[in-house]
Amino acid sequence: MPDLPLLPPRPRAPIAPAQAPGTSGLMTLATAVVIVAALSIAREVLIPVTLAVLLSFVLAPLVDLLRWARMWRVPAVLLAVLLALGVILGVGGLIGAQVAGLASDIPRYANTIEDKVQSLQSATVGRLSGLADRLTRQIERATHAPADHVGSGPTAAAAPSSAGPAAAGPPAPIPVEVHQPSSSVTEMAERILAPVLSPLATTGIVLVVAIFILLQRGDLRDRLIRLFGAHDLLRTMMAMDDAAQRLSRYFLSLLALNTAFGCVIGVGLLVIGVPSPLLWGVVAALMRFVPYVGAFLAAALPLALAAAVDPGWSMVAWTGALFLVGELIMGQVVEPLVYSHSTGLSPLSVVVAAIFWGWLWGPVGLILSMPLTLCLVVLARHVDRLEFIDVLLGDRPALTPVESFYHRMLAGDVDDVLDVAEPLLKECSLCSYYDEVAIRGLRLAALDVERGVLTEDQIAGIMDGVEELLGELSDHDDRGPAGRSADGQEPPKQPVPGSGEPPPGQDTILPPEWCTPSAVLCVAGRGVLDGAASAMLAQLLGKHGLGARVAPYAVVGSRAALASLDLGSVMMVCLCYASISGTPSHLRYAVRRLRSRLPGATILVGLWSAEVVADERLRAAIGADRYVVSLSEAVAACLQQARAGRPATVAAAAAA
Repeated sequence: MPDLPLLPPRPRAPIAPAQAPGTSGLMTLATAVVIVAALSIAREVLIPVTLAVLLSFVLAPLVDLLRWARMWRVPAVLLAVLLALGVILGVGGLIGAQVAGLASDIPRYANTIEDKVQSLQSATVGRLSGLADRLTRQIERATHAPADHVGSGPTAAAAPSSAGPAAAGPPAPIPVEVHQPSSSVTEMAERILAPVLSPLATTGIVLVVAIFILLQRGDLRDRLIRLFGAHDLLRTMMAMDDAAQRLSRYFLSLLALNTAFGCVIGVGLLVIGVPSPLLWGVVAALMRFVPYVGAFLAAALPLALAAAVDPGWSMVAWTGALFLVGELIMGQVVEPLVYSHSTGLSPLSVVVAAIFWGWLWGPVGLILSMPLTLCLVVLARHVDRLEFIDVLLGDRPALTPVESFYHRMLAGDVDDVLDVAEPLLKECSLCSYYDEVAIRGLRLAALDVERGVLTEDQIAGIMDGVEELLGELSDHDDRGPAGRSADGQEPPKQPVPGSGEPPPGQDTILPPEWCTPSAVLCVAGRGVLDGAASAMLAQLLGKHGLGARVAPYAVVGSRAALASLDLGSVMMVCLCYASISGTPSHLRYAVRRLRSRLPGATILVGLWSAEVVADERLRAAIGADRYVVSLSEAVAACLQQARAGRPATVAAAAAA
């Protein structure tokens, strides 16, 4: 009997002409440019409004708590805002007092830093400079020694005395004093109050806008529902409420965690002995809103101050260790527990968002980058029009496992396919992985083949990739986490290839004739990728103790080809189609040929489409014994038929 290939020959597929790109991409780009320009131009207005929206998210749970305590809405909102104002003023006053106390000791700290810098220079650069000076003097002495010897004498000794009055220095400069005119009271007040009025005005705008947002939360929600989802009010309303609750909980958790981090840093610096520990605790809490690098940026000034206070380096080391250990514990232990191991943002998107908002709105944008990006992603997950934001910035995979399988197979990267498959195979059986991922990915490829968008080389790459994948997964058992196989039973061990004997311990389960290498003949359909599905089925059957081999469609394409094939040990025939449509007359004739050649064998047709299998007229026209829509059903059907025993008519037909 000739050797049968693992996968059938690859037919050519026509190539469809390329289509010209539309203008939708240019319109999207133009819209993005206009939005970015508007955000930059209107930053003076948008920053207070954004701060007010975020403040309303933080204060919303407090307002709800006061409302639950039977307080009217207006007093509840005003009380919550007053509490927020008190906290803001308290923090601002604390920062001002700490800065004022620190400013008086700056000259002393500067002298300490200068001494340390000089000691460092003398220990490093100074030694190198001294060595360079010594080498330079030695070179000069070696070079100018003969010239100095020739030029010595009375003439040379008298040279300095030849200088006259003309050698005297230039006249001393005339001192000039610049007197500023006396400033008026108005100018002095303007210079003093100008730096203070701008933050106060921004704070007032934030509080006023936050009050109106909290008072009209219901009306704003209705307007957003009307804007984004008026066609499905219930779903949009639930999505908006869920997004608002999630954001409120997240911002409260973030505020609590950053406050706790600031308290730990302040207490730690107090114990270490760094001056103004309360100031650096507040700075650390605020800077930690900046993702990834905020805590380390906040450590810069305390480290410099520790170096200025302590003549040695122990205080600097303890301060750096405090920030490093505190950030590691907070970022790697506490935050994953509080946020359930994910904030919903990909790490790259967080960094890019920080760079973007920092460039657009300065330091305020850097602090607001994480909350703003999270708001956009949460809103995008509930609004279909903004789904692209979730795709770009969210942490969920951009492609489904099926799409990822097809994409990586198309790129010829089997290693990436295995990387994605390994975590999936820890949660499901090999048969389920083939059904839910591989077969569906092959169906996507089959649809592209029918449309004519895949080249011959791409089809060949997919076929080679599937063959390599099957080889890599050949040692993987077909069992899920509970150790159950596709038919719900413990899978038997594989038989020894070519032995014709059942696996040890399975004599009462599978008859010996079903363990021969050709007991089940898996025939590929006419599709270019049907051979991959038949190879997967043969591999799964082998893992359950059934002997199986793969044959191309050509062996059933004519009576002459079928007659030349040795079918003496075939107990069951499985025809596999990854994609089929219309009335498959070739399948009907193939079943007839198999029926005439093997009258007692069970013929199974695998059509990976429930709509096709549900068509009673199509099933009657094909005339097969069994129809399945998945590999798991095919494996279960083969095992059931094997346990039922071997029909006598099959042996008679095989002998004939």
